[in-house]
Amino acid sequence: MKPASLLKSVLHNIGVVIVGFGVGFLGVAADSLLGWRGFKSLAATTAGCLLLAAGFLVRVWATGLFYERHMKVISLVPQKWLVTTGPYRFSRNPLYLGGNVFIFFGAALFLGSPAGLMITAFHLPLADRFIRREERQLEREFGETWVHYKNQVRRWI
Repeated sequence: MKPASLLKSVLHNIGVVIVGFGVGFLGVAADSLLGWRGFKSLAATTAGCLLLAAGFLVRVWATGLFYERHMKVISLVPQKWLVTTGPYRFSRNPLYLGGNVFIFFGAALFLGSPAGLMITAFHLPLADRFIRREERQLEREFGETWVHYKNQVRRWI
């Protein structure tokens, strides 16, 4: 990956980690309002750190591929390229997987928030609905190339 793409990808994904911790802190606030007791343990903190790191690295890798192709990471319309290399060989949605799953769950575990875990779990069907809409756009844009890719690579993992 080119240094400029890597730097842009790292900076972009620091923002995603901040959002993940925002979700986690929202969970901590909800725990407090609901009278739920948070949890703290070495295992939860370690798991949270590992998920945060894995999510960040997956997203840096995936967004770096976009930036190398001069594509937008966040776009409401399909782009010029169908990226099928790097983490896209294993998941059609490494950006959602790294952010909405790994980073959000990791932050909630790190902070010891039961509500943060629930918020993350409850938002995943909404993310999946958004992904399915994107997939219909990709099929219209890339046709048989998309269908072949979709049949070879899982939506999540």
